[in-house]
Amino acid sequence: MKKIIFLAIAANALFSSCIKDEDNNKAGIFKGSETEVFDGKAWTWVQLNKQGIPQRVAVSINDDALNSVSSGDGSSPDGHQHDPNIVLNFHPKAGVTLFKHAWLVWNPNGHPPVGVYTKPHFDIHFYMVPSEERVTFTDPVKLNAAPPMEYLPANYIGTVAQPARGKHWIDRTSPELSTTNPQPFTQTFVYGTYDSRVLFYEPGITLEFLKNTTNFERPIPQPAKFEKSGYYPTKMRIVKHDKVTEIILDDMVFRTAS
Repeated sequence: MKKIIFLAIAANALFSSCIKDEDNNKAGIFKGSETEVFDGKAWTWVQLNKQGIPQRVAVSINDDALNSVSSGDGSSPDGHQHDPNIVLNFHPKAGVTLFKHAWLVWNPNGHPPVGVYTKPHFDIHFYMVPSEERVTFTDPVKLNAAPPMEYLPANYIGTVAQPARGKHWIDRTSPELSTTNPQPFTQTFVYGTYDSRVLFYEPGITLEFLKNTTNFERPIPQPAKFEKSGYYPTKMRIVKHDKVTEIILDDMVFRTAS
């Protein structure tokens, strides 16, 4: 009898240990590969809990990159100037998230509308499709096709549609767009679509704000409906530490497709 009890306890301990090891394998921060950005580097990361549920995804940019970006020529911008190779891949563990890659766009002259977004800034795209699919976004009809408005937050309006990116939607209530008391652009949050589907989230943040901000948090406007079930971020954060600036999509909430 004692032998049977001992074997049962040992088996239970082994089973518990296996569960613990499995949980530990699921939990953690998983970093994507580093990519050269000017004289520095950038990378993605995802954080999962013990159940393997995504908590946040992020792009990290080190100070060497922020301090070595190219300068604009001061001309009136007629579009985005960027390095098309700043594609940041996620760690395979990020496969449980909706996001498949990130794409950094550096705008040394800013971009239209003139007088609003004409400041040096990064557009940090978090795409819900692989980069190989994004570059096929070239059909003019699909570029301009709007989704049902319930899939975009209230007050969002369509703006420029660009090949290999998609159509951009901005919050008309953003402080920098106020018609009565406009505030200087520091950061904003853009939604993006192609072929009537919401396919990317895009924080736009000035270089000055990224360099001078230690800790910042803002809500991400939420739509009434979601096309695909999954974990969606509800906050955007900027955190600076150890000569690295992190742009984080945080506070993931599970949404059911409707």
